Amino acid sequence: MANVKVAVRVRPLNARESADGGKLAVQVDDKLVRIRNVKLDGRSEGAVDSREKLLEFCFDYCYWSVESADPHYASQEEVFQDLGVSVLAGASEGYNVCLFAYGQTGSGKTYTMMGTPESIGLTPRICQGLFCPEDSFSDGQNSSRVEISFLEIYNERVRDLLRGEQKKRTSLRVREHPEKGPYVEDLSQHMVTDCKQAIDLLEEGIANRMTAATHNHDTSSRSHAIFTIQYTQAILENNLPSETVSKINLVDLAGSERADPQYCRDRLTEGSNINKSLVTLGIVISALGK
Repeated sequence: MANVKVAVRVRPLNARESADGGKLAVQVDDKLVRIRNVKLDGRSEGAVDSREKLLEFCFDYCYWSVESADPHYASQEEVFQDLGVSVLAGASEGYNVCLFAYGQTGSGKTYTMMGTPESIGLTPRICQGLFCPEDSFSDGQNSSRVEISFLEIYNERVRDLLRGEQKKRTSLRVREHPEKGPYVEDLSQHMVTDCKQAIDLLEEGIANRMTAATHNHDTSSRSHAIFTIQYTQAILENNLPSETVSKINLVDLAGSERADPQYCRDRLTEGSNINKSLVTLGIVISALGK
C-alpha cells in the first residue's frame, strides 16, 4: 500500500535575505499556495501575461510559519499532528514509512525535521511518540523493540553517523538482499529502550554531520541524512506469537543551491553532487507517480 502526501511550509526571511532586500512572495490560503513573481511588479498589465504574475499550487497540507503572532501560524506541534502522528500510526500497523524534507538551501528543512532545543522538530517528536505509553497506536501489542541507525550521503558516499569520532570516516557499501531489499553493509544499529537514548543518538549524529557556510545559509547541511527507526512489535495473532517489523525513514535532504564561481572547489563539488542526486530523486518520484 502506498499513501503519498505532500506538504509545503513557508518560513520567514532569514537575516541574510532581509539584508539583501528580499521580499516575501508566497501566500498560503488553506491548501493553496500562491507565488507572486516580484520581478514583474511595476510592469503594465498588458505587457505581462497575468498567469506569469501569480502561480497557484495545491498541496495536501500548507503551513504558514512566517510570523508567530499571526492567527494562522503553524507551529512544530501542528506539523507533527498532521504528519508525525500518521507516521506512527502507519508503523504500528506494520507498514514501512518514509518522511523527507526537500527544498532549497535555507528553506527550513532541518528545522522542520530536527528542530531546535526550544522547538523540537518531527524526528524527536516521533521518537517521543514511540515511547509514550498513553499514545497506543495498536491493539494487542505485548512488547516492542526499537533499533536506530543514522547515516549521511556526502559526495555520493555513505557514512555512518553513529560510529563516534573518526579522523577518516569509512565509506559504506549499499547492497541488495534478495528478500529484504536494499541495505547498507556494516551500518551500525543501536537498540534503545527509552526516548532519551533515541534523542541522544539523534543529537550525536547531527553533531557528526557535514555542514558548511554558503551564500544562502551560514550552516548549510551538505549531506543527505537518513535517520532510520526499526520498530518491531511482538503480537498475538490467532493465539499464535508473531512479529511485525516496520521501518521509519526520516530524511533531511541537503538543499539545492545555484553554483557560484566564487565558491572553493569543495563547495562546487558538494553542490554538484547534491543537485545531481536531487534531480535523480525527482525522476524517481515522477516515475512512481505515473
